[in-house]
Amino acid sequence: MMARLWLRVVSVIALGFLVGACGALSTDPDAALAATTGSMTELRLAPGDKLRVTVFGEDKLSGEYQIDNAGSLSLPLAGTIRGAGLTKTELEQSLTKQLQGEYLRNPKVTVDVTSFRPFYVLGEVSKPGEYQYRSGLNVLSAIAIAGGATYRASTSKVLIQRSGSTEMTEYPQATTVLILPGDVVRVPERFF
Repeated sequence: MMARLWLRVVSVIALGFLVGACGALSTDPDAALAATTGSMTELRLAPGDKLRVTVFGEDKLSGEYQIDNAGSLSLPLAGTIRGAGLTKTELEQSLTKQLQGEYLRNPKVTVDVTSFRPFYVLGEVSKPGEYQYRSGLNVLSAIAIAGGATYRASTSKVLIQRSGSTEMTEYPQATTVLILPGDVVRVPERFF
């Protein structure tokens, strides 16, 4: 009888830990992805990104805009809108809210990113420099875009400075490590 009670208590405690761990993991799936890949699933806008804003049926409001150094973009009637730090969907919602009411009854706003800010590859690559960001870019494809690694390059690690950060962080050279707009990738020299 005592063994059953003890087994039941241990089972309840183990179940509590398991449920708690699952709850912690499921609250923020992007954080789990970020921990494994160094990236978020949907990119956030930042200064330098170029956008095409389309307001359905309002050709004079539609056009191409760039997020300025302050993180804003200015549209006719909507005024200056904060764009940096928002996703494309969040910016669409913000613009819709700003235009709705006084100017338009039910505006239909879409935002397309025409180009993200560039990324940079330095160090032991054939052609170091600035490159246009492409969706789904990873460390190995960034090195390939920069002409491939030199014979002196490390084949196991890279250093990445994420946009907005001041420090380089070491990552493995793997397809699971994503490159984001504005990143600086440095391929270090290997030591024999």
